[in-house]
Amino acid sequence: MQYEITAPKELKHTAILPASKSISNRALVIHALAGGSILPENLSDCDDTEVIISALRDNPYEINIKAAGTAMRFMTALLSVKEGEEHVLTGTERMKHRPIHVLVDALRYLGADITYVGEEGFPPLLIKGHRLDGGLLEVPGNISSQFISALLMIGPTLQQGLTLRLKGDIISRPYIDMTLWTMREFGADAEWSDYETITVKSQPYHDRAYRIENDWSGASYWYEMMALATGDDDEVILNGLMDASKQGDSSVRYIFSLLGVKTQFATTEQGIPTKVTLRHSGRCVPRLEYDFVNSPDLTQTFVVTCALLGVPFHFRGLATLKIKETDRISALKTEMRKLGFVIYDINDSELVWDGERCEPDYADGIDTYEDHRMALAFAPAALRFPSLRINHPEVVTKSYPHYWDDLRHCGFQIQQR
Repeated sequence: MQYEITAPKELKHTAILPASKSISNRALVIHALAGGSILPENLSDCDDTEVIISALRDNPYEINIKAAGTAMRFMTALLSVKEGEEHVLTGTERMKHRPIHVLVDALRYLGADITYVGEEGFPPLLIKGHRLDGGLLEVPGNISSQFISALLMIGPTLQQGLTLRLKGDIISRPYIDMTLWTMREFGADAEWSDYETITVKSQPYHDRAYRIENDWSGASYWYEMMALATGDDDEVILNGLMDASKQGDSSVRYIFSLLGVKTQFATTEQGIPTKVTLRHSGRCVPRLEYDFVNSPDLTQTFVVTCALLGVPFHFRGLATLKIKETDRISALKTEMRKLGFVIYDINDSELVWDGERCEPDYADGIDTYEDHRMALAFAPAALRFPSLRINHPEVVTKSYPHYWDDLRHCGFQIQQR
């Protein structure tokens, strides 16, 4: 499938954002660990969350989490402590080539019974659940925060609790903090005891009614559209976001303030999700340097935005991008060249654009590599590249299922080719 996108002349829209996938997935796992009967409200309707809901509801012997990396990591830990149960956890062909040995090794150290069904170090996994002892565990701080979060969430169920020591540089710390915050919302005693150590006490979770905040990652694409739009009266309203959000990608509001987008929160009661209004500020930095180590999922959004605004950039902290849904560093370099921008990488962990251009050639469309964020981040480029085409646009269901409908309601013309 291919979509051809024509952007509206002005940007005026109120977007209904999806619920946060990150919080939804954490709340569902904790809900299961609590033996809960009250499902969280406003759950994300994306593919990644749906596979967890289906697995928890149907409890099949073979659980196929498809392309959901978060689900693979979280379910591996969850199934390890489901006493008396045995499951095979598998996914797409791409998922079978995404390494999981660091998490498996850590769980085995705690006593988990996990066997590789195929290639060593990769899914599928055969998991036989039983209660684990817990105790002290050391892991590298620069592994995926999803591995760390998976370990933390089972901490309250371990007989000795969990003391998790993160060695070396710690990446994606906001995602770890989000996990700890969500755990505490369900009664866990979990906190940083020093800069590199997290202590989780052994005590049961409490099931409770819980409402999920909307998604700051999804909001980032509307910020991108506002930055690229050129109308004097352009305005986008986003509902259900919190000013003091624990979502790591809420940093998008600060970074986009450097690229000419002003964020205004409506006055509301403390902690209640509210309305956010985006407008042009008229001020944009001449060059942007930023370390995305704490919010790597925003990288595609800012690579596209900066290049189309003519803002040279140097982005660091991107080491995890190569093991996402695709090798995002390679994909970005290839697809940005189609739009006429020559981007370089450094040590597979940095991306640089110094203003170098080449002849654009995007007639065959932007490839998405089975990666939702490639489609989500490149679609707003239609504001600067008329009739831009996106290949396999259906990949957005992984995190933002109604994205194309939202663009249509905003005035984008989208035709299937």
